Amino acid sequence: MLSNLEVQTQYSQDWLPTFQLKVLVLSKCKFYNIPQFLAYQTKVRVIDLSHNNLNGIFPNWLFENNTKLEFLSLRNNSLTGQFHLSSNSSYVMRSIDISDNHLHGELQPNLGDLFSKARELNLSSNAFEGHIPFSIGHMPELHYLDLSNNMLSGEIATTLVGLANFSNLVILAASNNKLYGQIPNSINMTSLMSLQLSGNRITGNLSSWISYYPSFSNLDISDNHITGGIPPSIGNQSNISQMELNMAGNELEGRIPSELARLNLLYLDLSHNFLSGPIPSFFNSPSLQHFNLEGNRLTGSIPESLFNFSKLLTLNIRDNLLSSHIPSSIGALSNLRVLLLSRNSLGGLIPDQMCQLNELGILDLSDNLFSGPIPRCFGNISFGKLTLSEFGYQSLLRYDDNGFIIVEIRANLLYSFSLFFSLNIEYGKREKIGFVTKTRPSIYEGRILEMMSGLDLSCNKLTGEIPAEFGTLSSIHALNLSHNQLRGFIPTTFANLRQIESLDLSHNKLSGEIPSKLIGLTFLSYFNVAYNNLSGRLPNMDWQFQTFDSKSYEGNPFLCGHPLRSCNVIHDIPQVAPSNTDMSEEKWYHIDPLSFTASFMGSYLVFLVAFALVLYINPGWRRMLFMFIENLIDECYFLVFYTVPKLFATLYK
Repeated sequence: MLSNLEVQTQYSQDWLPTFQLKVLVLSKCKFYNIPQFLAYQTKVRVIDLSHNNLNGIFPNWLFENNTKLEFLSLRNNSLTGQFHLSSNSSYVMRSIDISDNHLHGELQPNLGDLFSKARELNLSSNAFEGHIPFSIGHMPELHYLDLSNNMLSGEIATTLVGLANFSNLVILAASNNKLYGQIPNSINMTSLMSLQLSGNRITGNLSSWISYYPSFSNLDISDNHITGGIPPSIGNQSNISQMELNMAGNELEGRIPSELARLNLLYLDLSHNFLSGPIPSFFNSPSLQHFNLEGNRLTGSIPESLFNFSKLLTLNIRDNLLSSHIPSSIGALSNLRVLLLSRNSLGGLIPDQMCQLNELGILDLSDNLFSGPIPRCFGNISFGKLTLSEFGYQSLLRYDDNGFIIVEIRANLLYSFSLFFSLNIEYGKREKIGFVTKTRPSIYEGRILEMMSGLDLSCNKLTGEIPAEFGTLSSIHALNLSHNQLRGFIPTTFANLRQIESLDLSHNKLSGEIPSKLIGLTFLSYFNVAYNNLSGRLPNMDWQFQTFDSKSYEGNPFLCGHPLRSCNVIHDIPQVAPSNTDMSEEKWYHIDPLSFTASFMGSYLVFLVAFALVLYINPGWRRMLFMFIENLIDECYFLVFYTVPKLFATLYK
């Protein structure tokens, strides 16, 4: 068994193997062709060539040559063609994984009859089309079926009824296909624990079928067209030890029912629906790790009870109609990694208790009404790398003499010569985090999410200076403080933000110079200080700074240097060093008083000389001016000696 190696598959064409293998494991070995000697193997029981760069037509002959083959994994390669096997052969396959390839065409009608003894069948992430064969229902021992990320079509009710004999089926995944219609309420999948149907065209409402599926520990029906409210009967699944529930991206409406409090939730995503009313204060799920209510019409304040989830890792309630302030009890979420509260109407001061969230990697408070200074203790928050294992679930479906168990551990594929195999599967939905960096909204998940960290306080009413303590955030990748009312200097400690890629300080009232030490930020790819009161010469256009154009600096009339106008145009701009003292009483501009007085007096003198010269040259204008002055004197005389005395006489009669 070999894995994670670079293997050469070139050898003499005349060489023929004199041995018969039973187990061949060459996973992650970076080779491009299926070893030719496999064409001479007839007794292999285990073949794992997953996670390579295999290309060419799918090797159907592997099944036909090895009638005792029980385990085959060709996952994550570049194989093409169709998956069509001879109907004349007899197969004893127990586990088939050909996911993540480029296979296409329709699935053969008798597929389930050919693999009647299979326990796992993974055909996901290919380009299969057409209807799901009814013969798959002839696989009574099947525990795991994954057809997701294809182009399979058909009515969901017909499909599920065709699989009704799956009394042992534990996981059914058919996400991201073209299935349509309503989910039926009369199927016989008594062992089903995970149903994943996201990204289809499913319609109807939950109340017609949800109560008929009492054994779910994972339900993902996100990104469909399901309407109506969330029925109270959803609380009937309270006997499940831990449950993952994803109903995001539908057309659900009404209030969040109190019956959800009965569920011991691990993951709850109700985002991007039409849910209204306040966030319920009844949630009391000690195991909840991911909570997402983004993009609804929720109103009111953030309930204090929301901060009782000691294991919570991500909290996303942005893009709602929430008001009031952030409760000080938020500091109790000591394990929180991601907090997204943007695009609401939250106001008041940012509580210092947020600084107790030491493990935060991403914090977004943008587009609210927060006021006052930025807490200096924000420098105590790590804003470091997120741990990937916290954001995805990967369970191991393991078989033994007594059947199977599901355990939440992460491991490589395991092999046993006694043929009690294990299979890595994705159980649940991997968390995705949306965050704006470099002015563009991006979705982070997987390895990218692991590397991301950021703080967004933009579009609020924050005042005061930027805390110098921000310089301790050495691992942060994105910092956005734009569109506030911040004053003072850009802290020189920003030079310590060695990992930063995006820095936006635009649309504030910052003054002074741009610290020259910022040119040492070699990862910086977006920099914006536009529309402030900055002055002085721009830093040398070295490293990343030579990639920033004038838009990064516009709206600062006293800045000079490339790519702005030359500093020779602006004379005598004093060089002001940053200071930690209070600058609130100082002017934001820096002009030499002597130069200003001389310029003003000179301009005034030129105006007077020009005016006198015009009157001297044009006698007509001169007479008109004198007549205007004479009439003005007469009007003033009449007003003082006639109109005013008459007015006083009238008042005192």
